[in-house]
Amino acid sequence: MKTALTVIFIIVCAIICFLVLCQESKDNGLGSLAGGTSSADTYWSKNKGRSKEGMLVLATSIAVAIFLLLALLISSKFVN
Repeated sequence: MKTALTVIFIIVCAIICFLVLCQESKDNGLGSLAGGTSSADTYWSKNKGRSKEGMLVLATSIAVAIFLLLALLISSKFVN
């Protein structure tokens, strides 16, 4: 049982790495220091959850939740 969970754990780790690498950077760099333009009122910022980027963020959150659950299961005393 522990071996199967470990294999699934490694697969989830690879999926998390892939999902994080696919996401866009949220860093504006030094442009934000000089008062760069805010995207609070744009169409993109209002509908970000329905876009591909929003789906990647949701998938990453789900994968991390699975990762944490598997980590707890693997480290518990109840799984042999």
